[in-house]
Amino acid sequence: MRNPLRTVIYIAAVFWGFGFTACTDRHEDSGRSTGGADSTDRIDTDDWFVDVSAQVGLDVEHRNGMSGQYYQPEIMTPGVGFFDSDGDGDLDVYLSQGGPLGPSASTGPENHHNTGQDRLYRNDLTVSDDGSRSVKFVDVTATSGITTHGYGTGVATGDIDNDGDIDLYATGLGRNQMFRNNSNGTFTDVTVESGTNDPDSWSVSAAFFDFDRDGWLDLFVGNYLNFDMATHIACVGTSGLADYCRPSAYRPQLSRLYRNLGNGQFVDVTVVSGLARQFGPALGVSTADFNGDGWIDIFVANDEQENQLWMNQRNGTFTNTALLAGVALGATGTRKADMGVDAGDFDADGDEDLFITELTSQGSTLYVNDGSGLFEDQSDTRGIRLASLPYTGFGTAWFDFNNDGWLDLLAVNGYVHQNAETVSKTLDPFPFGQQNQLFKNIGGQFTDVTHLAGTIFEMVEVSRGAAFGDVDNDGDTDVLVGNGAGPVRLLRNHLGEHNHWVGLRLVGQTETGEIHDMLGARVAVVRANAETLWRRARTDGSYASANDPRVLVGLGDSTTITQIRVVWPSGRSETWPSVPLDQYTTLIEGTGADTQ
Repeated sequence: MRNPLRTVIYIAAVFWGFGFTACTDRHEDSGRSTGGADSTDRIDTDDWFVDVSAQVGLDVEHRNGMSGQYYQPEIMTPGVGFFDSDGDGDLDVYLSQGGPLGPSASTGPENHHNTGQDRLYRNDLTVSDDGSRSVKFVDVTATSGITTHGYGTGVATGDIDNDGDIDLYATGLGRNQMFRNNSNGTFTDVTVESGTNDPDSWSVSAAFFDFDRDGWLDLFVGNYLNFDMATHIACVGTSGLADYCRPSAYRPQLSRLYRNLGNGQFVDVTVVSGLARQFGPALGVSTADFNGDGWIDIFVANDEQENQLWMNQRNGTFTNTALLAGVALGATGTRKADMGVDAGDFDADGDEDLFITELTSQGSTLYVNDGSGLFEDQSDTRGIRLASLPYTGFGTAWFDFNNDGWLDLLAVNGYVHQNAETVSKTLDPFPFGQQNQLFKNIGGQFTDVTHLAGTIFEMVEVSRGAAFGDVDNDGDTDVLVGNGAGPVRLLRNHLGEHNHWVGLRLVGQTETGEIHDMLGARVAVVRANAETLWRRARTDGSYASANDPRVLVGLGDSTTITQIRVVWPSGRSETWPSVPLDQYTTLIEGTGADTQ
């Protein structure tokens, strides 16, 4: 039975497709189908999203090692990731894995087999002449060279050496591991050599971004609590049962900022950058230019402590303005349990707004940016607070699920404390499940459309990480969901491909010709007689997960783009007169018309 607090407004919409256009990119044959059904979803359904995980080879369960002792990491995982690991133009999948904890299960590298091995799945996407698409994932962990230690939490992705291949950073308890992509389907563990080793940490979310505008991706690592088996505390919840502790039972752990010195060599600049001055139990991180000065800032979502908004001072240092900016606390001045976060321009005014998922009874928070880096909590007036009150949210993102030009929201949910009613009515050994939630953006106002999204949204699971990307290159955003002690879910989007769209890969080019994603680049899609749509290339946001770095912009019924403008992380601004619709195009810095 659905919760009576959910706001239910029925919206009926009919979207009609049209012709397929071949992609201009080397590896991406993307666009609309000419009526051919996708072989991954030959299902007679009107559902907007369909779980195809078992069909496509992602029939895998997460192991959180639940022991009955309520060790804190068991309730916080897993993260998931989309990234093109082999450079063939489609998105592969990375899954964090847990395992047993306790006195007999070391989390250190000397006994890593007692915990789960993270998994890498290669996407063997095929596109037929009629436009039909077949997605098939193959587990290539054993041959990839990726061997993870400790208890897995999450993943971040980015090209740390500008060689055109995506590298990855695996976070967890008792491990932080950097894997360099060898350009041949394998990876090498360069954790120590890269300078990013932090074996005593418990890291959750991480983000690659270029904070000093030198052309190399730097790395922020969000650390959570000072927890290990020796510091484990036995807690009792409000139900009177043994339960997972509140984060205040442990001391928060200092997060880390690593500066890329070039070619993937990093140095810890946490102290000299100023980030050591304030910190909390970090769970979510989003990097964006929040005040419009052309330099990337950092927002950190903390669990039951004040958030940080680190504004880039353009000299290698940051200043925390969260309290002044209105994003440190909830609207009533209370500390909230902030988990997942994402930044995006939902109201089409050209700046980056924030959405944060939170604890049951708190309601998720929508902070609206005034353009200068000052925010107002508009969760109530925009339709977010009431509908989200029953849920504890984790992974989330701004994404245009129906390609109408307005950024919508998905929040994946699951309790973190035992619910007496749930425990009494189920034999589930991990009874923390909730339904996930989809919000549709209607001109800047939000409506809960979960009941229209498909039967997969009726599932009650312990959802944590969520990654967003176009897994079949058909022009809409699909979602990968990691469930604690449950199956991974790949939610295939059936709705967005019926509207116009434009896909952009924003890249830089080295002197030797390699292209690499320019994370942090902002793009404006200027349309005739319609709002200009601003989007950002990024892999961060959500919770402990990595997203598709490509920018996918829904256009609705629009068929005319008058200009594409890209503001690169270097501060350079360029324009293109237009790009083809309904396909992916790569834009290379330095090949457009300079605007300044």
